[in-house]
Amino acid sequence: MLQEPRGWAVSHPSTICFLCWFKLGSYVSQAVLNSGSSCLLLPSTGVIGVYNHAQLCFCASLELALILLHLLSECWDHRFKSPPLTRTFFFFKHFIYIYECFPSPLQNSEELARKGHLMGMKPMVRINYMYSVNFYRWKMENVQILMEAAPMRSTGYCPAEAMCILNWYTPMPFKNGSVVSSVDIYTNGIGPFVPKKRFYVNMNGFLKRDASGKSLFAIGYESLVLKSSHFRLSKSRPLWYTVNHAPVFILGGFYDEKAILFSDSNFQDYVLLELSIDSCWVGSFYCPILGFSATIHDAIATESTLFIRQNQLVYYFTGTYSTLFDKSHGSSRWVRVLPSECIKRLCPVYASGNGSEYVLALTTGKNEGYIHIGTITDGLVSFEMVPDGWSVCEKLPGKNCSIDWATYIADERNLLLLVKIDSGQFYLVNFNTEFKTLNILYKIPEFIPEAKELDFLVLLDTVTYTNTPMTPKGLFFNTLNNMLYIWGNFILQSYNREEFIFLADFPKESTIKYMVNSFKGQMAVVTENEEIWYFLEGGYDVYQVVPSQGWETYHNLQKLQMSSFHSEDESLVSLFFEDGELFQLVYLFDVGKERLVKRLLPVGTLMEYNLPKPFTVVNQGNYQAISFTHTCPFKEIHFIDVPKKQHASRTESYVALPPLVSESLGFHNNNTLAVYQGLVYYLLWLHSKYDKPYADPVHDPTWRWWQHKTKDKDYFFYLFSNRLAAEGIYINMNAYQKLYNMSGDYGIPDLFFLDKGNWFTITVVLLSHQDTFTSSDSQGPTINVDKKLAIAVTIADPECLSVTVTQDVLLNRNAVINKIKVIDKKRCSEQGMIGRNIKKTSMMLKVLGAPGNCIQRTYLGGIIQVLEFGYWVWFWGWRVGSSPLRAGSCLLYVCVCVCGVCVCVVCVCVCIQHLYAWCLKKPGQKRLFDAMELKLKMLVICHVCAGDQTPGPLQLQLHTATDQFYLSMYLFMFLYIYLFEISSARD
Repeated sequence: MLQEPRGWAVSHPSTICFLCWFKLGSYVSQAVLNSGSSCLLLPSTGVIGVYNHAQLCFCASLELALILLHLLSECWDHRFKSPPLTRTFFFFKHFIYIYECFPSPLQNSEELARKGHLMGMKPMVRINYMYSVNFYRWKMENVQILMEAAPMRSTGYCPAEAMCILNWYTPMPFKNGSVVSSVDIYTNGIGPFVPKKRFYVNMNGFLKRDASGKSLFAIGYESLVLKSSHFRLSKSRPLWYTVNHAPVFILGGFYDEKAILFSDSNFQDYVLLELSIDSCWVGSFYCPILGFSATIHDAIATESTLFIRQNQLVYYFTGTYSTLFDKSHGSSRWVRVLPSECIKRLCPVYASGNGSEYVLALTTGKNEGYIHIGTITDGLVSFEMVPDGWSVCEKLPGKNCSIDWATYIADERNLLLLVKIDSGQFYLVNFNTEFKTLNILYKIPEFIPEAKELDFLVLLDTVTYTNTPMTPKGLFFNTLNNMLYIWGNFILQSYNREEFIFLADFPKESTIKYMVNSFKGQMAVVTENEEIWYFLEGGYDVYQVVPSQGWETYHNLQKLQMSSFHSEDESLVSLFFEDGELFQLVYLFDVGKERLVKRLLPVGTLMEYNLPKPFTVVNQGNYQAISFTHTCPFKEIHFIDVPKKQHASRTESYVALPPLVSESLGFHNNNTLAVYQGLVYYLLWLHSKYDKPYADPVHDPTWRWWQHKTKDKDYFFYLFSNRLAAEGIYINMNAYQKLYNMSGDYGIPDLFFLDKGNWFTITVVLLSHQDTFTSSDSQGPTINVDKKLAIAVTIADPECLSVTVTQDVLLNRNAVINKIKVIDKKRCSEQGMIGRNIKKTSMMLKVLGAPGNCIQRTYLGGIIQVLEFGYWVWFWGWRVGSSPLRAGSCLLYVCVCVCGVCVCVVCVCVCIQHLYAWCLKKPGQKRLFDAMELKLKMLVICHVCAGDQTPGPLQLQLHTATDQFYLSMYLFMFLYIYLFEISSARD
């Protein structure tokens, strides 16, 4: 949870805070100045604070004075280099308050916190930033920061001599170009055992402030109270959003209420909102009104925009996300789109593409047979009706047709349509939006196939059918593995969109209401009767998990333990995946304790309870013996020689530890937390300012921070250890750095960046049961590998990747070793700009007989060993090194472009914006100019003093001889520093 530290004074909007830092290693002095701006902490080595327009020239003159002071005195070297005002990382006045994250059912939470602190337990917080959808505006980078929480005592009344309530705090930084952040909290392994926990801290751009400064929702009113009647009359509904990029979730479907459930924490908390929409609809000849209802039928959340459908009306609302785009793109009210159309359904597009997000609107009435494609780019929404000039119905048999479902493959620009003609026949149709072509891919059978005692059936011309009609309801396409599913009272699966496999385990008596995907190899469906079925992509076995014998056993055990997440009377609200785990949103009808909860659905545990008894009783002579059987074909599975997660996913990791304090029990206070906050900010600012993708310590962004201070670190530690430091704190210079080889970085990476022509290997070791190895009297020891320990590897795009599997059998160890090598063929896509030409594909690893039979036991319960793992991202471009942003090095062309000089107070600057912009286009050429900009401080200040907040070229203004003198001085500095950097680079 986010909370201000106890005793932390939040300044009034009429206050501006300047914290001037001198000699970070020894002491901190603070000064507060008043002005007409809000108080935001913008730390740097020189000036920390918020700048408003009235004080920009003051800041500029201060900056100039600091530069001159830098020229006069060596001791001020590199101490007053304020970062530009509009950089990648914003301020963060919030802290993460760690207390409720460590509950224990067996021990009081306060006692556990005190015990852990005194035993040396230190909570660790790792924040992972999700990159933006629009890679044209924001660089695609995987950034994370690891912080150690600082302990702090309660400031209230405490009769105890040492401490009463103990809290932990870490700064919560936010990042431009990212609105979704996951926070992992765990301990250093010392003290009480606390399981790792993850939660999401996402940005909510749908708030506003009233005249009194109170925060209100811009999309509706919190006037409704969550009642049990809302869920008695409404069944479960799907949760639709852009996977991994939606900061908020919305859920409609409340009977005759224009209300939605709104959450910015993946439903860890939520609010019921009554939407501020007009709700008016007038029927017409082309769109006859069948029945008016206030219900929000469809609700879709994207990275910045919310879409809803009420009756035949469609609305959208764009949030105010200044970290993504200009504030002017945000909406002040709900905007009605397609006003002259009759919209019968909104269809989600789960994966983004081409730097945009998409939503599909299906029409009825006068424009039946057409579809509207909505495109969301930087919060701007536009709709296009396709096909242009002709209807889909014109290309199909019959006179009329109806598009019942649609899905969009953005990278291919293909629309997949589920179309029903007037005779009742269904077709799978593909429409290409680029070439305006339409193809009929598949004619869906009219009846359910006959598949007695079969797990699956390939639909060929020789298949026989039952008398039960097929009722298609929708489509689902996974862009990562190219799997297409047609679902209704059946499940059809296809690898190529033309040949289909019928999954016979799903009963024809049930009808699927919606389907959810983890995009990590797992799928689940919810039927009209609220049944939950589960299966693995690429597999053929479908399992019923709710209701089932396993569910009854698990549910009863939870009620015996008095779990607050289970009840005798409950109703399913929605089902969704989060980080590969399946979650239920359930309303519990406990009298006097009605509540909505988010709970984990442990599919592994349920399927373990559903497995047959693992033993049989056999007669051996005069007595009976128990014979155990193995449901899983292997005993253990191990992955060795796996690329490190950090290197495979090209994650840029930073670490920041709190300053050491001289307080006897190690407790921090508001001042030390402010110092910690400033250090974290500056560390991330260095990343955004001097980020170098190659792993050269000289070009490490944190290297320049302490390069002239390391010689004094022993002296500073001496002062602190002898309690001679003025503020009683010590900042360890090695505690703020970039990590290139993270410890404990084990397991299978979820993401791979594979360069053109590159490859990687994984070794899978299967340990067998004793009866797997058999012996023959005549042939000696043999192993039946093909039948008992067979392994298969499936790739989604064989034209792009090739896979080889080498198998070795170790009879003396009862093990089979499979070495898997994935190679890029250099055939897909073309070389392009960084992050703009990514080919997304996947690889699935399967062991014969493992799906549904292999359950991994952990201290948190049983989990399914999803061997259909691994989504690999393949890229063909200029990428080299350890970062997804690396674009190969290039030659440096030297040019000096003086585009203007501005005079404001005593601020005289040389604008080299043209030169710097030219270097920005070539990341490999930024190396020297980053250092020059750090020393000169002449990029943004000129525009600030001139009243222009957007950097750009200025007109040349040389009014006096003094101006010409300053220009000559700065040109001399420019050439001197350039030559200095050249010599330093050679050294």
